[in-house]
Amino acid sequence: MKIITADERLGEKSGAKILIVGPSGVGKTSLLRTLSAELLASTLFVDIEAGDIAVADLPVASVRPRTWVECCDLAVVLGGFNPALPATSVYSEAHFNAVMKNPELARLASYDILFIDSLTGAGRLCFTHAEQLPEAFTDRGRKDLRAIYGLHARMMIAWLNQLQHARRRSVVFIAVLERNIDELNVATWQPQIEGNKTGRELPAIVDEIITMNWINFGDGKPPARAFVCTNPNIWGYPSKDRSGRLEQIEPPNLGALIEKLTGPGQRKPFITVSSTEQSAQT
Repeated sequence: MKIITADERLGEKSGAKILIVGPSGVGKTSLLRTLSAELLASTLFVDIEAGDIAVADLPVASVRPRTWVECCDLAVVLGGFNPALPATSVYSEAHFNAVMKNPELARLASYDILFIDSLTGAGRLCFTHAEQLPEAFTDRGRKDLRAIYGLHARMMIAWLNQLQHARRRSVVFIAVLERNIDELNVATWQPQIEGNKTGRELPAIVDEIITMNWINFGDGKPPARAFVCTNPNIWGYPSKDRSGRLEQIEPPNLGALIEKLTGPGQRKPFITVSSTEQSAQT
């Protein structure tokens, strides 16, 4: 295990792992149009949902995975192999070497930004794959739903962790935002992803959770699209800013967001609350 000096770490190029959620039709895919020509040239559009009509005329490289195996091959090229895994495992050194022998797949390593549209679609591919595995069936040949969801959760989290370790790349996950009401009639906003475990662990994997939605600012003007980037917020939208560089409301510009997160700059000061202030607030 190598020690990375402070100077080496500060000199590293690093990307941000961003989850952008929003209702259907708010313009999540169209965020590609906000990238500069320079950023667009280094962007790979992973079109899982075949929903690229909004950017059909945009000069951006694209792949169109139709199976979960293709999604795994993409992740091992971009994230590299995991040395902790045996040769028989997905994301192992053997898997990486086998994939890199394919010239088309090896070319994927040249892209610095990965735009995955969408995490919702990737979850569906993963679930379809999981329910076909031998472990998804009982000894009598019947489908075991609990086993399927367990397999699905493990595979999805492993895939996300693999992309998380693509350190120098920015990875943008797009997902549908849905409103859920529990048995106590409490409403919450959550990303639309098959299975509960992935949704619960996702906030610990990505650096940023951004809600893109129409926001009424109470200024007498019609609602406008915006990024909601920090929590708590008055709308109860999912959000998180690990970088400490974002305001609660940012313009819906993906290019500006990536540059703000990965470019030179300072974190906002960390504000502590004294015990006296805490008592006053309560």
